[in-house]
Amino acid sequence: MTSVFTVDMNEYLPLRDVVFNTLRQAILKGELKSGERLMEMELAQRLGVSRTPIREAMRKLELEGLVVMIPRKGAHVAGITEKDLSDVLEVRITLESMAVEKACRNMDEEQIGRLNLASRNFAHTIQEGDVTKLAEADEAFHEVIYQASGNAKLIQVLANMREQMYRYRLEYLKDEEAREQLLAEHQELVSAIRERDERKAKEITFSHLENQRQAILRTIRKEQQDIGRQNGKEQQENGLQNGNAQQNTGR
Repeated sequence: MTSVFTVDMNEYLPLRDVVFNTLRQAILKGELKSGERLMEMELAQRLGVSRTPIREAMRKLELEGLVVMIPRKGAHVAGITEKDLSDVLEVRITLESMAVEKACRNMDEEQIGRLNLASRNFAHTIQEGDVTKLAEADEAFHEVIYQASGNAKLIQVLANMREQMYRYRLEYLKDEEAREQLLAEHQELVSAIRERDERKAKEITFSHLENQRQAILRTIRKEQQDIGRQNGKEQQENGLQNGNAQQNTGR
């Protein structure tokens, strides 16, 4: 485990919740990689806590689907299957379309100005090249649209879905061509909302998410190939060790 992250202590939260939030964010941000083994002792030493809050955090992360318990191998960071991705994005496309439709109807000039400013901030962040800041700038842009929908439940569900995809969106944003494409889509969306063109805004939203889906699929497939190669290597090493042990026993 070579990931670099630290615990952010909060005097208002129980230690188990602090540890849970720390590990959760490390997984979502990709600091703990898909398929990576999570060892209680090592995590406890790194975060400066006992194994008890680590164990409690693992249980909660398993309930959220971020960690899987594998028999005889322990806890691992959960991957995401192509079916998982399709299910999440199918729902998200529907909800995002609803949000942008409501934004077209509800946004006043001040809100459209904030959306345009968020688009310009994203363009400025591209020049910096910081992927984490880019993800935050992209989220800030969409958050203006969500808030303009005026539907608190819709905002909450979209925020949860966006968080689940965070680690894969980071990979997507590492692609410089993808960044420019996102910027163009943001600008087109601002224009469509300003013109109150609901149909065009929904079309842009669909294209926006479909482009992300294709890029994330490529990342998932690459991860699965990497995990397959790693498992093959481990099986080969175990086979050699077992073979050597049998030879030594025969002697």
